[in-house]
Amino acid sequence: MRTTQHIGGVPLWEIIKHYMMLQGMNQEQLAKRMKVHSGVISDFKLGHIKKPSFELMCKFADALNVSLDDFRKKV
Repeated sequence: MRTTQHIGGVPLWEIIKHYMMLQGMNQEQLAKRMKVHSGVISDFKLGHIKKPSFELMCKFADALNVSLDDFRKKV
């Protein structure tokens, strides 16, 4: 798996995965909360989405009930 988005050396997917685990959420549940196809989550996880849009990051934050700033912190 190759993730290209990093925050302070931590892959962004790892930060999202951390918040998913805290809530006992899997990728399908996240996609459903975000109202996106599960392929979007897979593409993000695999690094196919190299520069996620602000809208996509807002969907992640809203679905995980966190602030966008939380994605900037190392977990």
